[in-house]
Amino acid sequence: MYVISDIIKHLVPIKTFLANPNLTFDILSYDTRKIRTGERSLFFALQAQQDGHKFITDGYHKGVRNFVVSDLNFSVESYPDANFIWVEDTLRAMQALAAMHRNEITIPIIGITGSNGKTIVKEWLAQLLKEEKKVYQSPKSYNSQLGVALSLWNLTNEYNVALIEAGISTVHEMDYLQKMIRPTWGILTSLGTAHREGFPSKEEKLKEKWKLFDSAEKIIVPSDQIPENFLNARKVISWGNLLADKLQVLKSGISGYSTHLTLTYGGKEFNIEAPFTDKASIENVLTCILVLLELGYNSEIIKERVSRLKHLDMRLQLKKGKNNSSIIDDTYSNDLASLNIALDFLNQQNQFDKKKLVLSDFEGEEWTEKFQTKLNNLLSTVILDEVILIGERFKNFKYSSNGTVRIYETTDELLANLTQLNFSNAVVLIKGARKYKLESLSRRLTEKSHETILQINLKSLEHNLKQYRSKIDASVKMMAMVKAFSYGSGSFEVANILQFNNVDYLTVAFVDEGSELRRGGVKLPIMVLSPHESAFEDIIQYKLEPEIYSKRILKAFVKFLADREITAYPIHIKLDTGMHRLGFMENEIDDLLTTLKSQNHVKVQSALSHLVGAGAEEFKEFTEQQISLYKRLSEKIRSAIGYDFIRHICNTSGIVHNPEAHMDMVRLGIGLYGYDMSPKDLNLEEVSVLKTTITQIKHIPKEETIGYDRKGVLTRDSVIATVKIGYADGYNRRFGNGVGEMMINGHLVKTVGNICMDMCMLDITDIEAKEGDEVYVFPDVALAAKRIGTIPYELLTGISSRVKRVYYYE
Repeated sequence: MYVISDIIKHLVPIKTFLANPNLTFDILSYDTRKIRTGERSLFFALQAQQDGHKFITDGYHKGVRNFVVSDLNFSVESYPDANFIWVEDTLRAMQALAAMHRNEITIPIIGITGSNGKTIVKEWLAQLLKEEKKVYQSPKSYNSQLGVALSLWNLTNEYNVALIEAGISTVHEMDYLQKMIRPTWGILTSLGTAHREGFPSKEEKLKEKWKLFDSAEKIIVPSDQIPENFLNARKVISWGNLLADKLQVLKSGISGYSTHLTLTYGGKEFNIEAPFTDKASIENVLTCILVLLELGYNSEIIKERVSRLKHLDMRLQLKKGKNNSSIIDDTYSNDLASLNIALDFLNQQNQFDKKKLVLSDFEGEEWTEKFQTKLNNLLSTVILDEVILIGERFKNFKYSSNGTVRIYETTDELLANLTQLNFSNAVVLIKGARKYKLESLSRRLTEKSHETILQINLKSLEHNLKQYRSKIDASVKMMAMVKAFSYGSGSFEVANILQFNNVDYLTVAFVDEGSELRRGGVKLPIMVLSPHESAFEDIIQYKLEPEIYSKRILKAFVKFLADREITAYPIHIKLDTGMHRLGFMENEIDDLLTTLKSQNHVKVQSALSHLVGAGAEEFKEFTEQQISLYKRLSEKIRSAIGYDFIRHICNTSGIVHNPEAHMDMVRLGIGLYGYDMSPKDLNLEEVSVLKTTITQIKHIPKEETIGYDRKGVLTRDSVIATVKIGYADGYNRRFGNGVGEMMINGHLVKTVGNICMDMCMLDITDIEAKEGDEVYVFPDVALAAKRIGTIPYELLTGISSRVKRVYYYE
């Protein structure tokens, strides 16, 4: 906590109005929509895309009493009990406060900059160091002028080391970041073409980024990214293929999904296997290895930890397209480095055999022969059935491709000829610089008349997965539940990202769900809960693994396999330890074992049970009984059949509350999607947001009625908005007549009248809104579920498949 009067001098104020100079704060706020504890906040009225002064009243109503402003004409008469500090520039004032806070930090800070790979290196270093160090890392991609200030503000000396990103797009920006970060060590990841337009030359770009390291004791760099005069600087420690590199790469070779590296450091040669094959990931891994070596870690520890690294951060949108297609929307920037990442992501998509690319020209890139060769080489790394190039310079581009190549001078020309193109049964990557406005193409290919969408942040899903993984030992496997359309979040889209993040197993409720995942290119082992005899053929065809829950289903499956002369097919034995839903009871185990031992057609892959009340204190004793019974029964099975298998009983709540029962594998369900009935110390992020729009606004007089059966009786002259969501979309009829609340422009509004099949009505009398405005259907999913006497599971799984899903990497 800081006292407002103690920090004023650091902001270099022009004038002040202090109603209560002894007020304290510990939160820096700039977006009133995100304020939850206003009394602890210092609000900065930033002059960005919107003027922050417009939202001071909103912040005040949310409890904020400390404000930093820049408008000298701003009147404080309406805020008599608040503190106001006028400064020349509110962003610089926030940075000055972050620098002040940085002065109190005594732990080592590693500053990371570069054109690409900053976030990945930061995340991987955190993973590699966390086993014995408490690591602070700037959240997500908080590497901007604002993001760095916010990152540093939350840093305390309780950590052992801090990892802070710094990103710049123009000259002089690093001056401000350096004053805040002042890193103990520095890392330069790469010097690609991102933001090149903001610098006179590549050399100037390097000089600007290098400013971050002015006071650093040590600078970790790849030697091929910097010129000799920088490389010879006393503080520089490099990796690469040069004899002068402290970490030298002697040999590199790809085998399967891994890259084998032969390295030498300090005169000692050693080998490391990195679980990646793309060039960018290997470069980032080598940076991390050199950092660990410089920190004193031995090669054996590094080797073991590197083998557990996972792919991270992807900033793309994956959408379901028209005519049975998938659209990857990456229309925010275009350079070779980010194109490489996007092509990698395109390659990961397996739902269709055909892959197509729409690519615009490159901003700020000289059209040299060398550049064209690089582009050609890059595109040739992916088998593309069709390539559509946009830009006049592409007319002279000699692209060697076996697929169809089309060239358009402008985006408008492409859109005018769109009916001549066929994107059906394909994954289409749309990659372009901002000025080409390829988002218009993306909208045309994914457009639906129904304007209700479910936005799914796959990065948040990855975040939640990481949260639960942090609770289990590295040796414990992770099974992810993707039944019920991944709790409403999608099918192969979610499964693909889980596969990409190396979960060990997927689980579906029905064979149809599993077969859809297989057709979508998912190769992970898939367990099917409670399969029916009629689905046995599909189980075999799609290589699914059935849960066996009764003697009847076991004998039927064994006979089915025997008739086809199939042996050792993997099955999962369900044990009933107290749920009393499905599974073998204790008194049925002997019969189970008799059947298992008398055949060779099935092999027990795992034995599982389900906890009834994990996380609930009142069921603690019963949970312990379940775990004890499961251990006894599973050991009896193991002893009888003579071989080991995977043991698992912990569900989402069990992962957190019953670490003693993690055993060989845990099953992560609703927690993956951001909801845990007893989350303890987890920092979960909601994965999905359901949105719709206002279709029409009407002014209806008092005593009129709204909707079916005249249930919505108006007690005042009212403004009524009709929105495009109804019970056919999954918005339950019980939300009618004021039970349900939605959010428009930051304000909660209630439903009016009964919920219709395709739409419903909202009372917006007290807020400003217009037709076409965005509407958040469930501002608080847990609260919404509680209001109709259910749980978030039901709301999420009830969202209709006709609601368009849009997948984000943010």
